[in-house]
Amino acid sequence: MLLSRVDVPEYIMSFTLRRVIYTPRAPVLRGVYSQAVVVDKTMYVSGQLGMDPASGQLVPGGVKHEAKQALVNMGEILKAAGCDYNNVVKTTVLLADINDFNDVNEIYKQFFQNNYPARAAYQVAALPRGGRVEIEAIAVLGPITEVSSSL
Repeated sequence: MLLSRVDVPEYIMSFTLRRVIYTPRAPVLRGVYSQAVVVDKTMYVSGQLGMDPASGQLVPGGVKHEAKQALVNMGEILKAAGCDYNNVVKTTVLLADINDFNDVNEIYKQFFQNNYPARAAYQVAALPRGGRVEIEAIAVLGPITEVSSSL
């Protein structure tokens, strides 16, 4: 039997849907956090370090390699929720050294190629595991239609 809106009690209609996203294809650190959480159509992706999911260790090679792996890990989490990089609307880049910004940006633009998400970048005192870069994101679920901005 299908219920109409009139048949559904108001207290049920007021619920906000929340879903935890998990994929074994991205690192899972011990801690009190989820890889990502979806609330209605918005996904909040936890900060991703440049860690190899298989070994649980930071990838060698410096900040560019760590940035690339962090973004690959993010992509796996996005994929687990039915999204991709085009669904990302905001990122935050945390850097152990702000002087690495240009190197990270060089990698970043390989993953976000047009209609870039809004972004903030900060130097922080330290990152977990001695990482050089951590990247978090906010994405929206569903098909994305780009419209031109006319100011």
